[in-house]
Amino acid sequence: MTERYLVTGASGFIGTHLIRRLSAAGAQVVAVDLKPPRENLPGVDYRQADVRDLSEFHLEGQIDRIYNLAAIHTTPGHQNHEYYETNVLGALQVTRLADRLAIPEIVFTSSISVYGPSEDMKTEDSVPAPVSAYGYSKLLSEQIHRGWLDREPKRKLTIVRPAVVFGPGEGGNFTRLAKLLKKGFFIYPGRKDTIKACIYVEDLLDALAFAQSQPEPFVLFNGAYPDRYTLEQIVTVLIQHHFPRARSYLLPRAFVSTAATGLGAVGFLNIGIHPDRVTKLVRSTDIYPTWLMSHQFQFPSSLETVMQRWQKDTQGAFT
Repeated sequence: MTERYLVTGASGFIGTHLIRRLSAAGAQVVAVDLKPPRENLPGVDYRQADVRDLSEFHLEGQIDRIYNLAAIHTTPGHQNHEYYETNVLGALQVTRLADRLAIPEIVFTSSISVYGPSEDMKTEDSVPAPVSAYGYSKLLSEQIHRGWLDREPKRKLTIVRPAVVFGPGEGGNFTRLAKLLKKGFFIYPGRKDTIKACIYVEDLLDALAFAQSQPEPFVLFNGAYPDRYTLEQIVTVLIQHHFPRARSYLLPRAFVSTAATGLGAVGFLNIGIHPDRVTKLVRSTDIYPTWLMSHQFQFPSSLETVMQRWQKDTQGAFT
């Protein structure tokens, strides 16, 4: 019997890749989002709905699994209350929908922001210590999903805390990095050894499918590569293999932050310069995927092979 899945946040970066994969595997997919889809795939049931209120959302027939990807996550970019309204209310509404439709399984994308900024390595056993509205909202959302799991037997919940996810259609940190290197330069703001946990979008989906397939009713795991690459390693691989004419420079952080404030205000080079993003570049996200490693999940062999896939999948555009 063909399985049927509901995906919230279906028009987002990860959601678009997930629906493409589920559809290609022959599953029936109900794609839910406020925004129109980035692509229209045959056989996918696209629905417009707001996860903050699903009380009037109706579906006929059985749903085997919900993938709850819906979230407001861009920082900077939103007022604090918006993160709670979408992320926390969304978690409440999705779990209530699962109750109402007797859906036995949820896959939820959380965030490594629940750990808070730190130079120390974080595993799934680390105590969460969020400092941002986004991080707090994601931690609360995790607790809501775990409450849903505990209310009834025979339910299944998978929670992933993804690091920076990149790949075709990302439009975020890695895309901005590639855009700078295309223009011929990258500036390190005060340090090069910042650890930036990351994962390619298709590898994240592989990890999700792997975790979801395990027999235990609850899995919580970090979605990140185990090598914990530094910013310098990432930039060096891109320059050596894809942008040989680009050059990198190390400048004082205060200088870069001041420049970002002024240049960002005038949209300099259209590369998304912002002082908050400069701060992110000097804060490590040292996240280790203990659960995946202990279960022998197979990661790519090197950062070079991952970047080659990104180049191939975007025909060299790195967008």
